[in-house]
Amino acid sequence: QGQVMGVIGGLIFLLSFQLLHVAKCSMVWLNKNGYEDLVVAINPQVPEDDKIIMNTVNMIKSASNHLFEITKHRFFFKSVKIIIPKTWKRTPNYSKLKTESYNQADVIISDHYTDDPYTSHNLGCKEKGQHIHFTPNFLLSDYLTVYGDKGRAFVHEWAHFRWGVFDEYSVNEPFYMSRKYGMIKATSCPDSVTGQAVFEGCSGDKCEKRNCSRHGQLYEKGCKFIPDRQQNVPSSVMYAQDMSSVVEFCDKTTHNIEAPNMQNRICNHKSTWEVIMESDDFRNSAVVNASVPPSETTFRSLQAQDRAVALVLDVSGSMEEKDRITHLYEAARIFLLHVIEIDSWVAIVTFNSDASEEAPLQQITNDAARRELVQYLPTRASGQTNICAGIRKGLELIEKKMATTYGSEIVLLTDGLDSNKSACFPLLKESGAKVHTIALGPGADGELEEFSKQTGGLNLYATDGGVARKLVEAFSAITSGNGDISQQSILLESKELLVQHSEWMNTTVPVDKTVGNGTFFSVAWNQSRPFFFLKNPKGKVYGSSDFTFGDPNSKTTAELTISGTAEVGEWEICIKNVREATQTISVTVISQPACSDVPPVRVSAHVHRANTAFNPVVIYAEVSQGFLSVLGATVIATMEKDDAAPVTLELLDNGAGADMKKNDGVYSRYLTSLQGTGRYSLKVAVHGKNTTTRLSLNQNQLLHIAGYRENGKIYLNAPRPKLADEEIQLGSFSRISVSSVVVNTGGHSIYPPCKVTDLHAYIENQTIILSWTAPGGDLDNGKADHYIIKSSENLLDLRDHFDHATPVNSSDVIPKEAGREETFEIKSENFITEKDTIIYFALRAVDDTDLMSEVSNIAQVILFIPPAAFDYESNSDGANSTVIAATVAVCIVVLCIILCSSLCVLQKRKGR
Repeated sequence: QGQVMGVIGGLIFLLSFQLLHVAKCSMVWLNKNGYEDLVVAINPQVPEDDKIIMNTVNMIKSASNHLFEITKHRFFFKSVKIIIPKTWKRTPNYSKLKTESYNQADVIISDHYTDDPYTSHNLGCKEKGQHIHFTPNFLLSDYLTVYGDKGRAFVHEWAHFRWGVFDEYSVNEPFYMSRKYGMIKATSCPDSVTGQAVFEGCSGDKCEKRNCSRHGQLYEKGCKFIPDRQQNVPSSVMYAQDMSSVVEFCDKTTHNIEAPNMQNRICNHKSTWEVIMESDDFRNSAVVNASVPPSETTFRSLQAQDRAVALVLDVSGSMEEKDRITHLYEAARIFLLHVIEIDSWVAIVTFNSDASEEAPLQQITNDAARRELVQYLPTRASGQTNICAGIRKGLELIEKKMATTYGSEIVLLTDGLDSNKSACFPLLKESGAKVHTIALGPGADGELEEFSKQTGGLNLYATDGGVARKLVEAFSAITSGNGDISQQSILLESKELLVQHSEWMNTTVPVDKTVGNGTFFSVAWNQSRPFFFLKNPKGKVYGSSDFTFGDPNSKTTAELTISGTAEVGEWEICIKNVREATQTISVTVISQPACSDVPPVRVSAHVHRANTAFNPVVIYAEVSQGFLSVLGATVIATMEKDDAAPVTLELLDNGAGADMKKNDGVYSRYLTSLQGTGRYSLKVAVHGKNTTTRLSLNQNQLLHIAGYRENGKIYLNAPRPKLADEEIQLGSFSRISVSSVVVNTGGHSIYPPCKVTDLHAYIENQTIILSWTAPGGDLDNGKADHYIIKSSENLLDLRDHFDHATPVNSSDVIPKEAGREETFEIKSENFITEKDTIIYFALRAVDDTDLMSEVSNIAQVILFIPPAAFDYESNSDGANSTVIAATVAVCIVVLCIILCSSLCVLQKRKGR
């Protein structure tokens, strides 16, 4: 088997990816054991308060010392940048931003529906997260003791963010039946944490504490584990970072492999310290021979400024081919009129063999300013391609007006090659400007993305087409990264069809309650004007006479902007091709948030190469409304390149395959069907029909400490505020997100079934029932050929020696299509229950070429509950040592009294 896997490993689809423009790209780097350029950003909607900055500084200083201690004198924080909102007053102490931005910050400070710190992390074990989140209230309040010391809390979240480890507690499964101890234990690491299982019942304002009662095989719902304040264990940071005794991560010797927590499920029962030791940080560092970090953490405050953008547009001779110059005009015009935010500054530069200033940097203060800029867009092309000339001219125009290029942006569009482009890399590095690249057509420079990679900009790509739709999509992605979404445009629909003579292209676009301002409809064609009309939800019809031509010269687009806020509901666009021959027709709809205090539904997508066997590629799309997860949406990803058929894939939020957690608003899927090298565009279309939103606890959320026990007395903290559990009807909506990715392939794609990560086992009427989500024949696509199910009395044996475990006859199970639920029943009488309280199960899926998945997560079923399992009030090795000692002492005293009394009686009788 190992040889087969090795051969396949040499043939697999090896992919090298430029991450999507919306993928989080951290600037943090390790410099001699110290983390440099950690970026903290404050949301523009947070009211100004200098204490937020001061308390953030103090938190990270404390975290640096704690991090150095718990990593055994290996890591600390060396330098930090704090982004101050533009709306806060300016001070001489604030520097200007360079390429840092709110959207790409490592730590976000913004309001949230709870004050629980958390880390946004939807990738697998050992993978870096997207960002850490704190609320202003968490930073400002001294009474939030339920989270412990703020510096320790930061370190807990940093471990999630930087090293891809997970929590060692479980909100959903706070207790489990331990085979090791034959009793109920708290979900903790290590398993020797002492404390008591407590239930608090409240009636009105009166609350009473009592011992937890048995319910089924565990304790009743609502039972909490209250740890002792004084512990004799030094770990673990990922379980209870607030405990004063905690100065370590759980390692191989202290890790609790039985606990039903995320660390065990996602990291295959490895300890957090083992995962950290496998990181690049650990491999590229050494222990520092000192008791404190080698240097203090330094801080710089950077303040955001007005957005300054230079459009640097290619007008070389090749832009005349395939109507590229016309499509450039159309797309850039829509960008200026409907996408770039009000109060932004814009300059226009064209380049071929040299560069020309078309429009100096000027501020967009109203619609008239937008229309004036459109007049300077290019309509003709000739000459060669000199990218650096265009970049130099763009930076020159920005600096001339703003006195600096720090924090500015270049939108670089080209369809050609330039062998001398690297000459301006040093200039860009010094400029502090960010470059967003748009590659147009198959001939665009293959290393164009290096500009955006070096500066933290966006990578975008548009294939050639009959109309400008694909280029419009690319430009629509270039919105501000300052965190203020109230003025940002949102692409609701972008659709293109080849329409036969006399055929109709009918499109329904839902305008939901979170958008509607400045709603813009565009119909485009590549030959002759079709017949069309637009109907709003109330039945009002807008005919072609209500539209205006976008480009007065070519007359290939018609546009209409709805005044005020568009009606909520379904808008219908009906188009008939009246031309005698087939032609391409497209529809584009752009809108803005309906009001500043209601966040719009948004989609954020990225591609990632998973750090697992075969390094498969995953597409992720997070659909949300503010901090609400949007459930039940249909999410379709389309990968497209020139001269190749598009590849479409439905992304799922089912907690299986590539998807980490079910119903969290993150839709995911493995990508297995790409063929060929080159640059691909990615379009993610999200459609909701009577969808819902709901609040959900974040997956990597800091433990809300329920209380503690001291000297036998229980002290409970205020409970976490209850979240509204009901789902909120959102209605129908649509959203589009676009980006690009560069793929370098070798060999061909051969994938086994993906690992099953949601195997569950329970017993019902003396029957063991296993359930899981079906994997595919190729990762999570298609279907497997058969399953191999094994059982064992030892968890690690099942994980490490699956082939030697006891087989379970599963020949009757016929695998279903990927994503569907599988169930399998086993008679419990097949297992001995006199002494074996727990049996473990795992499975592997096999495809039709005998490729096998990794061993699934391990599920357990409780067959026999020892009478003593519920006898202990405390959750420790038997009972709390203090209680045991006291009990023994009392017993000895009682025995001594009895003995002495007996001796006295005997002595008296003898005397008589």
